[in-house]
Amino acid sequence: MEIYISTDVETDGPIPGPNSLLSFGSAAFTGDKQLLGTFQANLETLADAKGDPDTLEWWAKHPEAWAACRSNLEAPSAAMVRYVEWIKGLGGRPVFVAYPAGFDFLFVYWYLIRFTGSSPFGFSALDVRSFAMAELRVDYAASSKKHMPKEWFDDLPHLHVALSDALEQGAMFCNMLQQNRKSRS
Repeated sequence: MEIYISTDVETDGPIPGPNSLLSFGSAAFTGDKQLLGTFQANLETLADAKGDPDTLEWWAKHPEAWAACRSNLEAPSAAMVRYVEWIKGLGGRPVFVAYPAGFDFLFVYWYLIRFTGSSPFGFSALDVRSFAMAELRVDYAASSKKHMPKEWFDDLPHLHVALSDALEQGAMFCNMLQQNRKSRS
């Protein structure tokens, strides 16, 4: 059974290594939208990294979200080991899901390899917007959230807080998946 692990990250810049993963949250769903569990971690910054000025300027405009990702910090090495153990405890085949997967997976994968030596997701990630593009049968530019049907969205906030946003996008993905599966039957 596939377990869809909706994941959102908060960072202090555009790439891992020179910049740090500040926080990440994951919500594990079955294809029928059953929430199996959640995971969250706020990380200490990398010793040799520094925040990107443009990203830090964005954070200055979101002080509540910044405060949320800077409390209860833990070492990345401990958090990533804990994350892998959580994923393994879910059972099933983990599928990384994000919006946008290209950004979120980049950070999570880099941190997994650096701090645990492997990734339970392998090399792949499912991008929600690309799935929307296929489901809507439109060009990529016409597949953003503002073009998506209202029935794909649950009444959940988008707070720029990793776990909250992972829950929001995970519910949206499950709604899309259920619609896709109904249209095939």
